Amino acid sequence: MIRGQAETVKLARKLRAEMTPPEIALWQALRLRPGGHKFRRQHPAGIYVLDFFCTKVRLAIEVDGRAHDSASVIAKDEARSRFLREQGIATTRIPAKLVLEDIEAVVRRLVEICDERMKTMDRSPLHHPAGGPPPRSGEDS
Repeated sequence: MIRGQAETVKLARKLRAEMTPPEIALWQALRLRPGGHKFRRQHPAGIYVLDFFCTKVRLAIEVDGRAHDSASVIAKDEARSRFLREQGIATTRIPAKLVLEDIEAVVRRLVEICDERMKTMDRSPLHHPAGGPPPRSGEDS
């Protein structure tokens, strides 16, 4: 699991107490573990705090309000997404307006994304085959 620095952990704790209305609404839905997926809120990751994070499928969820429309914030968001990609974490961005207008559709889509990532992750081998001689006759491989 990706973790944050001490300052980022402090900031995450502060942000949990100061969530925006769209974040609160989404958290109320995600804390019920839709589709069997567990989500964390305001999760520290390196120098960043992720709005929501599903550890099992390595998915960051960012709720973007109007502030994310400015060029400087877009550049910061791209840097954050790049950092997370380097850590093997995908990012999905959800407009805050959509969360408030149709929370059920947002949650359904997030479950779909998690399910898709789960299938992809299930295909990767858990371990590499041993490089020794083949098993003797009568032994399991």
